[in-house]
Amino acid sequence: MMINRRQWMAGGAALATTLAAGPALAGAKGRKPIGIQLYTVRELFSKDPAGTLAKIAGIGYREVEFGGGGYDKLDHVELRKTMDKLGLKSPSLHIGYDALAGDFDGQVKMAKTLGADTVILPWMGEAQRTAEGWKTAVANFSRWAERLKALGLGFAYHNHDFEFTVKPEGRSLFDRLVADTDPALVKLELDLFWAVAAGEDVKAIIRRNAGRIYAYHVKDRTADGKMTSVGKGTIDFADIFTLNRTAGVKHFYVENDQSPAPYLPDIQTSFTTLRRLVA
Repeated sequence: MMINRRQWMAGGAALATTLAAGPALAGAKGRKPIGIQLYTVRELFSKDPAGTLAKIAGIGYREVEFGGGGYDKLDHVELRKTMDKLGLKSPSLHIGYDALAGDFDGQVKMAKTLGADTVILPWMGEAQRTAEGWKTAVANFSRWAERLKALGLGFAYHNHDFEFTVKPEGRSLFDRLVADTDPALVKLELDLFWAVAAGEDVKAIIRRNAGRIYAYHVKDRTADGKMTSVGKGTIDFADIFTLNRTAGVKHFYVENDQSPAPYLPDIQTSFTTLRRLVA
């Protein structure tokens, strides 16, 4: 169901406070904006979209990547108005495989309404994780990427760990993806946590895919393999980020699938750390 006006107004107090802060939240000129994948705060967002966006903007985030929290069911015109008031942009958004297959035009309309320049495919189910299933899926990636390009949008794929660990006939799904698609059309959103969790050399991935990485998902990993706030784990982001120019990365999205309630302290910590790392 589309969210109604009363529900939007529920976030009005936080929105007003954020707007009143004005230039203080604008960030230093010339610095790369820090973004957040909204799946991190899906519990908050699903209950109060406008208020959650206002709190995110208040922390200092300037970009949001939609994913989860029921964002696809909202009034996207109103959502865009709220973003514009808060000075937030959404360069990309997560859209599922079935949604693109079943309602391509509707998903394009949503992406454009929200101001995105790139559609990210965030997940593939078990049915596609075979040699034949993946071949079919990758062919669809290329077909959708061509159609999106003609409509002024880009396409990228977001990894988890299975793309590296599932190896039909001895060849990983990730290697098949990058080899069987045009790097000019099918970009990568590299989730650094999941690449590390899969035992991959992240810098080697970047070097092999120079210029192809649209965005990073930045979440940290504890010594025992759990997700945590950026800076509280063991991933050496400063070292990885020495290859930012090689990667061609445009966006840095904080994400924590397992962010602990009340969520905002977690994303504040990640923002503060990442702000120091990204010039």
